[in-house]
Amino acid sequence: MIEVVDPHRCIGCDRCIEVCPTRVFDRGAEGIPVITRQDDCQTCFQCEAYCPVDALFVAPLATPAPADSRFRDVAWLADDGLLGGYRRELGWGRGRRLGARTAVGPDYPD
Repeated sequence: MIEVVDPHRCIGCDRCIEVCPTRVFDRGAEGIPVITRQDDCQTCFQCEAYCPVDALFVAPLATPAPADSRFRDVAWLADDGLLGGYRRELGWGRGRRLGARTAVGPDYPD
């Protein structure tokens, strides 16, 4: 479930708004997307995958994280490399290797 939009990383490109199949986000007054319908999140990770600056975090949960959860702590998420972690695992972004191509290991036949 979507938990975080880091306003310090977000560049207001609206990709998350565009790719979300359930319209979880609205454009905020500051130009930064705001999570307005969190309960509609399908945990599809599309918003996190398409964010070009790793400003989003989708927790692997079916319900919203508690208010005191580390899944809502932007500093902790950034320090642990979890902001944009799904995108990184996919291998999306500059300088990243494709995760799907390398996940099977060198012994997998082409």
